[in-house]
Amino acid sequence: MSTELDIKHIVSIIRRKIWLVVLIVILGTTAAGVYSTVIMKPVYQAYTKLIVNSTVGKAGMFQLDLNMINTNLSLINTYKEIIRTPSIMDLVIEQNPKLDVTTDQLMKNIRFSSVNGTQVVTISYLDTNYERATQIVNSVSQVFQQQIPKIMMVDNVYLLHMADDAEVPAPVKPEPKLNMAIGGILSLLIGIGLVLLLDYFDDTIRTEEDVTRHLGLSTLVSVPHIKNGDLKPRDTNPRPIPQEGGERTRVKIS
Repeated sequence: MSTELDIKHIVSIIRRKIWLVVLIVILGTTAAGVYSTVIMKPVYQAYTKLIVNSTVGKAGMFQLDLNMINTNLSLINTYKEIIRTPSIMDLVIEQNPKLDVTTDQLMKNIRFSSVNGTQVVTISYLDTNYERATQIVNSVSQVFQQQIPKIMMVDNVYLLHMADDAEVPAPVKPEPKLNMAIGGILSLLIGIGLVLLLDYFDDTIRTEEDVTRHLGLSTLVSVPHIKNGDLKPRDTNPRPIPQEGGERTRVKIS
């Protein structure tokens, strides 16, 4: 019963201040939308695709051997770590001095991913400039392909697809709708928390329930709220009071 009453009390508090919650949600959602569309810079993704396979055969075809495929699949995780090392990134910066990026930035923003059960891997890079992202990811892929035989003593990485900057794709970040949804949810929680916090510090007693809750006493008498329109204007005209002997006097009642 106590839990039920507490829930009803919380709902009652929120209902009384619902306008404040709605206002905070509108402001928070609008702020998230403005920040996503006006302040945040669009981020683009450029990518290349590589295949990790066995050495080339006589007819230029890949030698498909089950054991070799399994070995290549296990090497993908190793390649994932190798590509994020200075031995690869330093060469990329050395060959492309105009990129205006550091080794740490390259290692932080480069992405190496693969589809489970396949030998195809994707190297991607995020940047606010799509042309620069394309140059970086193409250079990283080429340097990586050139250095793997020297590092692993095996030539099993082949370039399938290079990034093209001829057509700029849609940015991958920011996502205004998602950010607005997150902003709206966070604003709702903040609004409810603010309303409950204001009620917690408000010690004004307004209802009989407040008397019982705060003082632990029963209410004996209550004075209802009277609107100004319910009060009748005072009668300022003197009223005649009958006197003995037939004479009347007029008395003014203030």
